[in-house]
Amino acid sequence: MGGARDAGWVAAGLLLGAGACYCIYRLTRGQRRGGRGLRLRPSRSAEDLTNGSCDDVLNAEQLQKLLYLVESTEDPVIIERALVTLGNNAAFSANQVIIRELGGIPIVGSKINDPNHSIKEKALNALNNLSVNVENQIKIKVQVLKLLLNLSENPAMTEGLLGAQVDSSFLSLYDGHMAKEILLRVLTLFQNIDNCLKKEGHLAVQPTFTKGSLFFLLYGEECAQKMRALVNHHDADVKEKVTIIPKF
Repeated sequence: MGGARDAGWVAAGLLLGAGACYCIYRLTRGQRRGGRGLRLRPSRSAEDLTNGSCDDVLNAEQLQKLLYLVESTEDPVIIERALVTLGNNAAFSANQVIIRELGGIPIVGSKINDPNHSIKEKALNALNNLSVNVENQIKIKVQVLKLLLNLSENPAMTEGLLGAQVDSSFLSLYDGHMAKEILLRVLTLFQNIDNCLKKEGHLAVQPTFTKGSLFFLLYGEECAQKMRALVNHHDADVKEKVTIIPKF
């Protein structure tokens, strides 16, 4: 059950392509928009902040308390409630900036790997709302790639990942001008998937993946050209990572 839900989130993110990889999952209730009837709250204790309604807009001090709560507590109920409150507040543009400047994106992003699926869901919803801000997007792609990397290490997830329908813009993640951190992650993603395929014997038989799937993107000529170009990348770590992948 857990694996199926993870695959669904990943497939949703891949389907949106590189430009929207950060939107890996969206709750059916959607984002809360608009600014009517909003109330600013006075300062309260961190745990009290998790009991508020979604019509409350928190200030920077209160948001910092919530982020500290997410980072420091081990109580899953409190973490989930704090993420819900952060997600509600992240629907508003001013708080999208504040949460980023407080270092909140990595804190929220760290919870997408939580074994508790409800916590993971709330973290993804908060990241989705934060991703409306353009400056937040690159930080959130990084967080989603961490989730993809974890899943790609599991052979049981390989078929679901490769079968996902993916926009061709996903391959822009392999462009040489991409940030080193992103390049190393997407190259490791390819390496993990390639290793899992070999273990499962899929590369020795006729693939069953449809055209437009991640499989056809990663093992197509356009991706091969990008990989060959990365062999001459100016960064030694990127060059080494490419050469580790036997195909290239």
